[in-house]
Amino acid sequence: MFDNSRPNPDAITRVKAQFTEAFELPEDTMLSLAELRCHEPDCPPIGTVIVARAQGSGMREWRIGKPIAEITEADIAPLTGD
Repeated sequence: MFDNSRPNPDAITRVKAQFTEAFELPEDTMLSLAELRCHEPDCPPIGTVIVARAQGSGMREWRIGKPIAEITEADIAPLTGD
């Protein structure tokens, strides 16, 4: 009934590093990643929410319709607006 599996810690570290580089985030930025399960129509079964918080910069949030382990730089690049 409940899936208590957790994302791979190496995948979390990799995605955080990719976001930090892609968005040139300052060292004091706190990145949080969370996998969310969706049971609604037209919603990916598992998506990832990435939240960046830095002092004086407020908060930014991104969503990618994949589990953390499947996120690649190609998924992040369009989010930068480049």
